[in-house]
Amino acid sequence: MAYTILVVDNSLLARTFMEKALRLSGLPIGEICLACNGREALQVMEERWIDLVLTAINMPEMNGLELVQTMRAGPALKNLPVVIVSSVRSEARMRELEQLGIKGYVTKPFTPEKLKQIVEGLLPA
Repeated sequence: MAYTILVVDNSLLARTFMEKALRLSGLPIGEICLACNGREALQVMEERWIDLVLTAINMPEMNGLELVQTMRAGPALKNLPVVIVSSVRSEARMRELEQLGIKGYVTKPFTPEKLKQIVEGLLPA
């Protein structure tokens, strides 16, 4: 089974790096969709099936936390797995993410192997 993953980050460089890391990870990737903020990500999720979302936190228009809050508020995206990709790892932030149901957190910088380890645990076999 090939997965469709949505990468959300306002930095083109970060999106490109995450896409490359996913492709190098050895995960069965079918398609990688890209969005530069939470609003664009929601639009992508309305248009196509997504198996997992990788999102940054700090973005303009709609940040990663607002994106996840919006996803959790509706039935269609409520259970979609989300991995936060960030350089910040404070205890307060981790508690906030846990309350939103975030199961995966990748700290920048990361390797394709680390990304695979986190993502693999959230996708159905």
